Amino acid sequence: MEEKKFDPYQFIGFILIALILTWMLYRNTPTENITSVNSTEQPSSSPTMNIPQSKIDSLQQQQRAIAYGDFGALFTPSESEESVLETEEFKMIFQPKGGQLKMLQLKEYENYEDIPLHMIDENNTTLFVEFSTRDGRILNTREMNFTPQWEDRGEAYRVTMKSSLSTNQYIAFIYEIPKDGFLFSMRFETQGFEGILNTALPATLHWSTDVFRNSRSIDYENRYTELTFGYDGDRVDYLSLSGEDQETRDNLRWISFRQHFFSAILIPNSVRKGVSLKSKDLSGDMALEERFTKSFSTSFEVNRLGDNLSDSFQFYYGPTDYKTLKALDGDLENSISLGWGIFGWINRVIFLPLFAFLSSYFSYGIAIIVMTFIVRIAMSPVTYKAYVSQIKMKVLRPDIEIINNQHKDDAVRRQQETMSLYSKAGVNPMSGCIPALIQLPVFYALFSFFPVAFVLRDKAFLWADDLSSYDSVLDLGFTIPFYGDHVSLFPILASVAIFFYTKMTTGQQPMPQQPGMPNMKIIIYLMPVMMLFFFNNYASGLSLYYFVSNLLTIFLMLIIKNFIIDDEKIHAKIEANKLKPKKTGGFSARLQKAMEEADKQRKAGNRKR
Repeated sequence: MEEKKFDPYQFIGFILIALILTWMLYRNTPTENITSVNSTEQPSSSPTMNIPQSKIDSLQQQQRAIAYGDFGALFTPSESEESVLETEEFKMIFQPKGGQLKMLQLKEYENYEDIPLHMIDENNTTLFVEFSTRDGRILNTREMNFTPQWEDRGEAYRVTMKSSLSTNQYIAFIYEIPKDGFLFSMRFETQGFEGILNTALPATLHWSTDVFRNSRSIDYENRYTELTFGYDGDRVDYLSLSGEDQETRDNLRWISFRQHFFSAILIPNSVRKGVSLKSKDLSGDMALEERFTKSFSTSFEVNRLGDNLSDSFQFYYGPTDYKTLKALDGDLENSISLGWGIFGWINRVIFLPLFAFLSSYFSYGIAIIVMTFIVRIAMSPVTYKAYVSQIKMKVLRPDIEIINNQHKDDAVRRQQETMSLYSKAGVNPMSGCIPALIQLPVFYALFSFFPVAFVLRDKAFLWADDLSSYDSVLDLGFTIPFYGDHVSLFPILASVAIFFYTKMTTGQQPMPQQPGMPNMKIIIYLMPVMMLFFFNNYASGLSLYYFVSNLLTIFLMLIIKNFIIDDEKIHAKIEANKLKPKKTGGFSARLQKAMEEADKQRKAGNRKR
C-alpha cells in the first residue's frame, strides 16, 4: 500500500482558496451608507473574533443562491447601499434586499414622545411578491437583492429597484414618487421570464404592517385603529376592532391600514377578487412592550401581461384627514369612521364644514366652544319643548301619587287611571322623550366626530396640550381598573355639569318607585360617575364639548324657567282641562279599551280560581 506523503502544493492551494473565499466574503458584504442613513444603532461591543452579522447574512444569501440554481443571481448579494430620498412630506430609505422601503417618515409629524413619526421602520412592514416557476421552485422577492436606479423627472422621482438574471431578464419594482403629496405609485414587473414562470399557478402580492403606537393612550388609539376596505362600487366595510379577524372578499377597490390619525392605503389599478384580509390586536401583548397597536395583512393575485407579471398600485401614506383624502380620486375619505347612516351624513354635511370654517377664525379650543354654542342654540326649541313637558309632569305629580296609593295592588287599574289623568289634563307623557330622540342623532354624530378629527391632533387649549388625547392633570403612578393611571380634568367638569343637569331634569318628573323599575335617584349619581370613568381616556376635545354643552343647557333651562315659562299659567290650564269632558279617540281609545278588556279577563280568571 502506497504511503501518503505531505504535498506542499496541495497545502498552498488550500491556503489560496481560503484567502480567495475570505476576500470574496469581504467584497460581497453590503456596506453601510453612513452619510445617507442616520442609524441609531450603537457600535457592537463584541470581541473582534466574533463574526459580523453582515458576513453571516452574506454567507446565508450565497447559500440561497446555490439552492436556487439558475435563479441564484437574483439572490446574490449586491454592492448597492441603502438609498435615501426626501420629498416635501417624506423621508424614505430603500434597501437592496427585497427592493422595498426600509423606512418611511412623515416629516411634518411627531408621535406622543415628540419623536419623528415613522410609518415604516424596524422591519414592521413587509411587501413582496411570491410566484412559482415551471421547474417547481417557489420564489419571493423578499429574499432577492435589487440594485437601485434613480431619475429626477421634474415633478417626481422615479426609483427603479431591479434584480437581474441578465440584461433582458429581470424583476423590478418601479416607484414614481411626487415631490409633493402623500400619494405615490409602484409598478411590479418581470421581463424575459417567458417559459420560466408557471402560468398555471397565481403569483401573489403580500403586504403586512405592525402598526406603531403614536398616542399617549394606547387603548383609546386602538379603538380607532382598524383595517377598512372599499368594495362593490361604493361600499365600505372593516374587520373587527378586537381580537383576531380575517375574511376573504371580492371586488376590492382599496385596502386601508388605518392607524387612528395616520393611514397606509393600497389602491390597486383594478378591482381584485379573492383578497385575503387579516387583523390582530397586539395592544395586550406585553412582549411587544406596547409599541404596537394592531397587526394588519392582506394578499391577492398579481396581474399578468402575457407570460410575464405586470401590475401597478398606488400607496397613500399620510394623515387620516377627511379633507386630505377627499381631495384624492376615489372615496378614500370613507375609510374614516364618521358614523353610519344619518350620523355620518350629519358629520359630513354639517359638522366637518362648520368646524373647518370656525377653526379658520378661532383657535381650535375656542372653535369647539363656538360650535357648541351654535348646536345648543339650534336645539333650543327642542330643549324648550322638553322643559315644558317636565313642568306639566311636575304639576300632575300630586294627582299621580294619589292614584298610585289608591291602586297599589292593581297595576292595570293604576295604569288606566294614570292614562285617563293625562288625557283629561291634555298632557302627553311621551312628549318629554321625543325631544331626547331628536337630539340623539346630533349627540352620536359629535361622539363620532371628535375622536377622528385629525385637525385637533397636537392642538393645545388651556391645560390640555393635545385636544385629540386626554388632558392629564395628575399622574397617579398606579392604574385604577376602567379608569386609568391619570386624572383628566375636562371629564370631571363634564361629570359635574351632567350631575346638575340630570338633577334639574329628573327633579321635574314624578319618580314613583315601582317593582322592577330603577330608582331614579340612583341614576342621578350613576350617570356622572359613568361619564367620569368613560371619558377619562378619551379626547379632551370631546370632554370639552360635553362640559360646555351641558353647561349651556343648564343656563337655557334656567332662562326658560325664569323668563319664558309661567308655572302658574300652566297649572291653571291643566286644572281647566281636567274639568272639560275629554273624548278619547284613535290610539288612546284603543289602548284604554284593550286595558279594560285585559282587566276583565284578569278578574274573571281570579273568580274561577
